[in-house]
Amino acid sequence: MQINLLVPVLYPMLGAFIVYGIGRKNKKIRDYAADFVVISELVLLLTQFIPYLAAGGEKSSYNQVFSPMVHLGMDGFRALYASLAAFMWMVSACFSGEYFKHYRNRNRYYLFLLWTLGATVGVFLSADLFTTFLFFEIASFTSYVWVAQDEKRESLKAAETYLAIAVIGGLVMLMGLFLLYNETGTLEISALRTACAKHVGDKKMVAAGVCLFFGFAAKAGAVPLHVWLPKAHPVAPAPASALLSGILTKIGMFGVLIVSSQIFYGDGKWGTFVLAIGVLTMLTGAFLALFSVDLKRTLACSSVSQIGFILMGTGMQGLLGEENTLAVRGTLLYMVNHSLFKLVLFLAAGVIFMNLHKLNLNDIRGFGRKKPFLQAVFLGGALGISGVPLFSGYISKTLIHESIVEYTELLETGSAPAVLFGVPAMQLVEWLFLIGGGMTLAYMLKLYIAVFVEKNEDDALQREYDEKKREMNRVNRMLLLCSAFLFLLSGLFPNRIFGRLADMGQSFMGPEIPSLSLAYFSLENLKGSLISLTIGVLLYVFFVRTCLMRKKTKERGALRVYVNFRNEALDLENVVYRPLLSFLDLVFSTIFRVCDKFLDTLLLFLRKTIYRDSGIPHELEEGTAVTHTIGVILDDGKLVINKLFRKKKPIKVSFQHKLAMLNEELEENNTIIGRSLSFGLFMFCMGLVLTLGYMLWG
Repeated sequence: MQINLLVPVLYPMLGAFIVYGIGRKNKKIRDYAADFVVISELVLLLTQFIPYLAAGGEKSSYNQVFSPMVHLGMDGFRALYASLAAFMWMVSACFSGEYFKHYRNRNRYYLFLLWTLGATVGVFLSADLFTTFLFFEIASFTSYVWVAQDEKRESLKAAETYLAIAVIGGLVMLMGLFLLYNETGTLEISALRTACAKHVGDKKMVAAGVCLFFGFAAKAGAVPLHVWLPKAHPVAPAPASALLSGILTKIGMFGVLIVSSQIFYGDGKWGTFVLAIGVLTMLTGAFLALFSVDLKRTLACSSVSQIGFILMGTGMQGLLGEENTLAVRGTLLYMVNHSLFKLVLFLAAGVIFMNLHKLNLNDIRGFGRKKPFLQAVFLGGALGISGVPLFSGYISKTLIHESIVEYTELLETGSAPAVLFGVPAMQLVEWLFLIGGGMTLAYMLKLYIAVFVEKNEDDALQREYDEKKREMNRVNRMLLLCSAFLFLLSGLFPNRIFGRLADMGQSFMGPEIPSLSLAYFSLENLKGSLISLTIGVLLYVFFVRTCLMRKKTKERGALRVYVNFRNEALDLENVVYRPLLSFLDLVFSTIFRVCDKFLDTLLLFLRKTIYRDSGIPHELEEGTAVTHTIGVILDDGKLVINKLFRKKKPIKVSFQHKLAMLNEELEENNTIIGRSLSFGLFMFCMGLVLTLGYMLWG
């Protein structure tokens, strides 16, 4: 049964106002109302998801047009990810009840939580790129409030970075939409592949694709646009962090998939570009995570690394062309896995913060030693994201790894042309993929062992941790258990569960491909995972335990503590972006000052030479020529009236002065309004001029 697709988009947005109104009267009922909205949203979307799942992805897609600006559509991929988004919102919203028990501004949080849900569903259900852009920007601005929720200095600074990246990415994306529409005449996602096939290799298409990729990759957290992730997650509330990492990065990946699979379908050069960005993102995120000693910051850097894996799968789709089944399915399932893993891991981190209000590994060390449930849930997420067999993460990692191996073998046999990467380069990519997986295991072991195995250096504090038996309520226990159970069950029965999900979504990224059944647990497929896990264990033992830990005192047998090697040189925002912007500001301000001084000098020279004998027009004391003329007329009329009718009570008002003051007041108001809008309008116009100039020049 087809539903009006505008309903799941607008329903949570409208529900947000009701929840906000209830919250002003009764906080407890407000929490129940918010839970009802997200649960009913999930039920609504599951009614669309289940038929696609039952049909194995063969159910036909459909589009709905609601206005010239809003086009929505439904297919297997959209049904899957819209439902997954609703599920994650349900878990996070229900978890928030206990988490925000002692927080202020909870009304505001729920308001923007539900608005962002509607916008996120709008992105996944969008049928054209303009609709995608519209809801994409709404989600960016509404989720900004999550980062700034506690209104502390660090939170506001992180929110500033988040919003800056979002705005810059959105403006560049808009320019890409202009270029794309100018070349193809359409922004309909289903029509892009056919329309863009006529413009293969066109410079304008490449420019449009790069602009769109820049905008979407900024939200996804790809290097070098990842700077907001390590800063936003540690300061945002844990339920918000779970959504930022698990879903909000995926709306960025949704756009990247559209660009890669619709605009540049089967383009080897584009695939190479995305693959290179993916490798760089994977290694950078893993490197930052290894050196972090903050629990949530480590998970945030991990999100950067995992987005790199997904980008690698996306790049392999372009390199493999029509034979990209493994890459398509691996990319889709990796996105689903990462969403579920980060939901569990961030909420587990939220449980720790909820009890201790600390996140430094040395401070929370040993908290989970006698908390078997929390330990089991976190361990499941850690093993899953590390790609350990019998967990769902192993399935998606294996598919992407096998796609790299497949392309390498095609290059060796000459069945596929080498675009930019030859056999040695692809072999290096494979090994970097395995090393990236090993680094994932290393930093997840670091977190698990620190929190759940080692003892705290303070014995009294450790006893306090051990005595704390009730770390969360029963509702949150059930939510975490259900979420963790999903990726464990998927890992045990990959073909029955993940195979069906992949069948649903693969047509969005590639051609209609028959269902694929892979022997995931064969020795050949297990080999790559075992190599990666071995690298991870070695990294943990010989690098983390030796290089990233130091003895607190020089005494023999003294407890080793985790050292924060947070290298400020790796902070691109403070090392590169802000200095670059300051330099450009200095350069352009200097140029403008020089030009201003030159013009002043020129005018002064002309005044003393050519125009020295010229008469200078009389300057009015106040007002303008118009106000002066009207004022003179009114004042003359006033004199006549005073002589004829008002001899005893003459009118003493000076209309010239009154009109001059009124004019001055209007000018001041216009100046205030103009100053607030002028810069934004100027930048917008400059963007349009540059875009149109490029179109005409090209």
